[in-house]
Formats: sequence, structure tokens, C-alpha cells
Amino acid sequence: MDLQLAGKTAVVTAASGGIGGAVARTLLDEGVRVLAADVAVSGPLKESGAVTVEADLTSEEGVQALLRAAEAEFDGVDLLVNVVGGMAGLDITEFSGVSDATWDRAFRLNFYSSVQVTKALEPLLRESVVNVSSSVARWPGQGPYYYGSSKAALTAWAKALADEYGKRGIRVNTVSPGLIRTPLWDEYGPKVSAEYGMDFAEFATEITTLGHITAGRWGTPQEVANLIVFLSSPAAAYITGADYLIDGGMQKVL
Repeated sequence: MDLQLAGKTAVVTAASGGIGGAVARTLLDEGVRVLAADVAVSGPLKESGAVTVEADLTSEEGVQALLRAAEAEFDGVDLLVNVVGGMAGLDITEFSGVSDATWDRAFRLNFYSSVQVTKALEPLLRESVVNVSSSVARWPGQGPYYYGSSKAALTAWAKALADEYGKRGIRVNTVSPGLIRTPLWDEYGPKVSAEYGMDFAEFATEITTLGHITAGRWGTPQEVANLIVFLSSPAAAYITGADYLIDGGMQKVL
């Protein structure tokens, strides 16, 4: 299938990470001119052919740095992929044990960063916005309070924004990954596995059974990137306001 992406422009955030990195590489392979942002730009990203900018997108200064780079490189941004997000802490505890600082950090990472980047780039946007949420937004009991709540806010905001941006011909969609083997699990995984009385290596093998994952395995960042790139492309021109779950069949409710 020709995704009709050659020659288009894209901004990808958290582009040194697992999903963001895969998105940036895939867009580049499709002939897209990519501006890739991260708080620290990795060596592979610098060598990928993307234009890069180092920016902390949880801060106003970082958002403005990204905007300046986009204005300098492009006359408009066809595709925006908001990937910035994370656990914001390793508190696996009851509600009363979660600090205010963790709540604040979670919403800055998982919600406000995407809101503020989209708002800053709004005058440049032309075709598509895809936000990376999480399956935990639908099943908040699967993750810490602060993570599920902040991702649910992102999903709700994106669905509302699709109506407003639709008047300008800009599509807005969300992708919600389930169990994907990203660097996040290097830190978070040992905490989760300890709750089950396992080391992480054992837990990583058993979790597909514990989670009733139909595919029987972890997903990969590239598989998520494939979906994001399709949704960003003109091939998906009639898809907007949608939230796409990519979880190997873990969610078994309508």
C-alpha cells in the first residue's frame, strides 16, 4: 500500500525512545522530512537523517524550542505525533501513598506536554495529529492511579479536539498500546514483578499468561509505530476522533 507520505513533514516527540524512535525511523523510510524531539537526543537518532532538537516538553521553554525548530525547518507541519509520556514515578501504592509531586509530574508528562505542543504548533498543522495514550486509560486498574488518570485525560482531550480540528481538515486520533517492550519496563518492570513475588525475567515470561494476552507475547515498538504511521497518512483519511487499542487481544470487553 502506498501511504502517500513522501515529501510530507512531521514532528515526533520522545523520538529517542522505543515507540517514538520507531515512528521517526518509519516516517523517514516513507520519505517524510522529520523533526525529532527528545529531552536527550540519542546517537542513533542523530544519525537517522532526522532534524533533531533537545527539549524538555514538560516545560514552556522546551515547547518554545520545539516551535522555533519547526518554524525554521518547515513551512508547515503535516503530521504531529505526540509520544511524550511515562510513569512519572515508581510509586506502586494505594491512593494515599501517592505524593502530590507524582500526580503533577504524571499530568505534565502524559497530558499537558501533548496539549502544549499541539497548541504551540497549531498554526503550522495541516493534516494529522496522533497522540500515544495507553490501554490503561481504558482499564485504569491495570496501572498506578496517576498513570491511568493522566492517560485517560489525554484520550478524552484528543477525541474532543478532533471535532474542532476537523473543520480545518486536520484529523486527530489516539493510539493506546498495551504490553509493549519499551525501555519503560527496565525501570517499572522490577517493581511490578516484585508485587507478584518474581524477578523481572520470570515475570516478563509469565505476564502474557497472567494478562490473558491472546497473541501470547509482548508487542514491539515497531508494531505500534506501524499503526501510528498508517493513521497519520492520507491512506487513513476517513479516520478521526478514534482511539485505537493495540494490545494483542488483552482487552476482552466491548
